[in-house]
Amino acid sequence: MLKYTIQRFFAMILTLIIIATATFFLLAAVPGDPLVTKAERLSEEQKERMYAKYGLDKGVLERYIITMKGFFVGDFGESITFPGETVWSIAEAKLPVSARLGIQQMLIGITVGLGLGIIAAMKKGTWADYTIITLSILLISIPHLVFGLLLQYIFAGGVVNILPTIGWPEGDELWFGGWEYTILPTLTGCFSYIASYTRLLKTSMLDVVNQDYVMTAESKGLSNMRIIFKHVLRNSFIPVCTNLPMSVAMCITGSFFIEKIFAIPGIGLYFTSAVQSRDLSIVLGWTVLISAMYIIVVFITDILYTVVDPRIRIRGGKR
Repeated sequence: MLKYTIQRFFAMILTLIIIATATFFLLAAVPGDPLVTKAERLSEEQKERMYAKYGLDKGVLERYIITMKGFFVGDFGESITFPGETVWSIAEAKLPVSARLGIQQMLIGITVGLGLGIIAAMKKGTWADYTIITLSILLISIPHLVFGLLLQYIFAGGVVNILPTIGWPEGDELWFGGWEYTILPTLTGCFSYIASYTRLLKTSMLDVVNQDYVMTAESKGLSNMRIIFKHVLRNSFIPVCTNLPMSVAMCITGSFFIEKIFAIPGIGLYFTSAVQSRDLSIVLGWTVLISAMYIIVVFITDILYTVVDPRIRIRGGKR
């Protein structure tokens, strides 16, 4: 187990280096100059100082070496789009907003989705099964943008008008207050979780039901509820665990469209603005951070496999 953990740690570092390198050279290959708009009204001397400040007066390879030195100490540089801001200052101010939104969406969406998936599997071929699957297809087919605007029209417009359209809790209410502001954005984002996990768990359960060990349990006279909860559900959660890393990564990094629709001051606005302006430090920093979050969650998921399915063991880096 220790050997496996060490190997995975170095593999994670190597992966992040590759991601950072690819991001740097892709941004460097885009035609144009990210400082043209800012520097067009400055004197030549002021332009030189500005380009030197952001390291854009150097060659690509030299800038890459400087950037990677900063990568290893967690210093991605100052933002071009937001002067004075860094990846860490933006993360400190904006990540909690996106994290709360994403966590609420994930918890509600996955809980409801798993519940509906169990019902659909147990009631296979009935009206309940067809209704749940039809609802899942509908929810996963409609974009967040449409759901957000529809919910705003119904609950914050002229139809019901009982919930705020824009805004987000701040200060002491950032994590556990201002619930009325979070209802519509949370509902908008949780629908895709509901649809995905409903279909995933139903399919997995139906596959497990036909396994030999389930038939053996039935032949022993065990009750249907005991078979489902002790044998079927436990083994059905392996594909669910595989899907969790992406869900966790999405919940942490926020939903850009939803934040835009409801004017939520999360990281979405900052990241999209940085991409459009080729703000290397912010784009590179956030890409590395998001990748690191995802890789760490994948590693934790591998460990959880051994809890969900005791047949899986990790020894010396091999499974």
